Amino acid sequence: MSIKNIISLGLLVFIPISIAAHFLEWGTLTVFITSALAIVPLAIWLSTATEEVAVVAGASIGALLNAVFGNATELIITLVALKEGLVDIVKASITGSIISNLLLVMGLSMFLGGLRYKEQDFQQIVARVNGSSMTLAVIAIILPTMVIYTSNGVEPEAIRNLSTTAALVLLVVYVLTLVFSLKTHSYLYDVGLVDLDEATAKATSAESTTHQPNLWLWIGVLAASTIAIAYESELFVGVVEEATEGLGLTPLFTGVILVPLIGGAAEYFTAIRLAIKNNMDLSVSVAMGSSLLVALLMAPLLVLVGQAIGQPMDLDFNPFEVVAVAISVVVANLISLDGRSNWLEGALLLATYTILGLAFYFHPV
Repeated sequence: MSIKNIISLGLLVFIPISIAAHFLEWGTLTVFITSALAIVPLAIWLSTATEEVAVVAGASIGALLNAVFGNATELIITLVALKEGLVDIVKASITGSIISNLLLVMGLSMFLGGLRYKEQDFQQIVARVNGSSMTLAVIAIILPTMVIYTSNGVEPEAIRNLSTTAALVLLVVYVLTLVFSLKTHSYLYDVGLVDLDEATAKATSAESTTHQPNLWLWIGVLAASTIAIAYESELFVGVVEEATEGLGLTPLFTGVILVPLIGGAAEYFTAIRLAIKNNMDLSVSVAMGSSLLVALLMAPLLVLVGQAIGQPMDLDFNPFEVVAVAISVVVANLISLDGRSNWLEGALLLATYTILGLAFYFHPV
C-alpha cells in the first residue's frame, strides 16, 4: 500500500473525532486541529475519485474534470469562509495558493525527485506555456491593487466594479485556456504522458485487462467527499478566527499559509509522486496548472459569489501579498526556464517559501 493510501485512510479517523469535538465542546483549538486534519484525507479521496472517473470518461472529459475539480477543496473552504464574512482570510488564501503551488509544491517535487535522480529533465514548452499563462493571469489579478495604491483615492464602489469586471475577464480567459489546452493545442500538454502510461502499464500489466474503475462507485466517492469537505470546512471556518488568534496567528498568515496547506494536500502528493517517478513534465504541470486554476477560476468566482451573497469581496490585496506573488512567479519561471531540475533548485524554492512564510508570520496586522 502506498504512503498516499495509508495517509488517506489513516487520517479519516479525524472525521468522527472532529464531529465529536464540535458537539461535545472540547474547545475551539481541538475542533480547529481535528477538522483541518480531517479535510486532508477527504481532499486526497476527492482527487483520487476525479482521476478514476476521468479514466472511464475519456481523455477530453477527464482533462475537463481535472481542470474543474483540481482545486475543489480550497474553493469549498474559501466559499464557506466567504459566507461567514472572513474576507481577509479568503483574499489571503488566493495569493497563498499561488505561492504554495509555485514554491512549496515545485520545491518539494524538485528536491525529493533530485535526491533520487541526479538531474531531471522536463519539456521546456510545458514550463514556457504554463509560465507565460501564469504570469499574465497574476498580472491581471494584481492590477486592481496597483490602481488603488497608485491613486489619490478610489471609491469603494469603483473598486467593486473594477474587481467584478476583472473577474469576468479572467473567467473568459479561463475558458480560452481550456479551449487551448483541450482542443486547439492539446498536443503541447501530451508531453510526458507516454512515459507515465508505459510505466503504469508495466506496473499493472497483470490486471489491466480485467480491472476497470467502477464509474458509479467513484462518482459516489466524489459526491461523498465533496459533501464531507463542505461539512468539515464549516467546522474549520467556524473556529478559525478564535483558534488562530489564540495561537497568535494573523488572518493574513492563516490565509496565505495554513489554508493552502490544508486544501492543497492532494496536489502536493500528486506532484511529488510524479517527480519521484521521474516524470517532471507532469509534476511541473500540476504545480503551475493549480496556480493557474486559482488565478483564472477560483479568484474570479469568489469575487462574483461575494457580490451575489452580499459579502464585499474584491481584488484589493495587501501590497505585500502582491509582492510575494510577483516574487513567486519570477522565481518559478527562472528555475524552470532551462527545462532541468535538481535537488539544489528545489531547496532554493523551499528556502524562498520559508522566508516568505516567516515574513507573513511577522507581518503586522
